[in-house]
Amino acid sequence: MSTQVVKDSDNDRFEIYMDSSRVGLLDYVVKDDEIHLVHTEVNPEHQGKKLAALLVRESLRDIREAGDKKVVPVCSYVVKYMENNPDTHDLLKGTIEEAVASCRWPGAN
Repeated sequence: MSTQVVKDSDNDRFEIYMDSSRVGLLDYVVKDDEIHLVHTEVNPEHQGKKLAALLVRESLRDIREAGDKKVVPVCSYVVKYMENNPDTHDLLKGTIEEAVASCRWPGAN
């Protein structure tokens, strides 16, 4: 089974496909020189396969290659991914600490 991440600029999202079926997406909003990563989801039947991590990793790779935007992670999954992958911190608009502080984790008090 092949897995591929593609950018859908018309709909402001990155999508992950297994063979020809879309199994997840990462929505974003562009604001000037920033790209706000706002929502990540993987179809329930494909959760637990590390597809969300692959989707975020490849999306960040695409953003890095384009080189014209700083990342503002809004989605808690993206914040956690970036926190665990220091090699992505140079893409951030601010610091990882600011991103963590501005993101309320699900279940946080």
